[in-house]
Amino acid sequence: MYEAEQRGLSGELAVYEREDSPVLDALIYADMTTGPAGQSFDFDRRIDEILERYESGSEVHNAISKARPYLGAAVQRVQARLG
Repeated sequence: MYEAEQRGLSGELAVYEREDSPVLDALIYADMTTGPAGQSFDFDRRIDEILERYESGSEVHNAISKARPYLGAAVQRVQARLG
């Protein structure tokens, strides 16, 4: 939703029901702890890696910057579930 907003596609995305569940958290966790070549990262390193790859001011850079607290909370929820 953050990237859709940056790209002016919020309206198109709005036709879909928003997922908000442990499954979404698990998907976010998988994405936010795995690098583009399959390497294992902790959350902060993964965010840094994304921000380094995308130019400041780009849609992805802006979206990840705005989404960081949301993504971090999802990662923390999964880590808590894993014990």
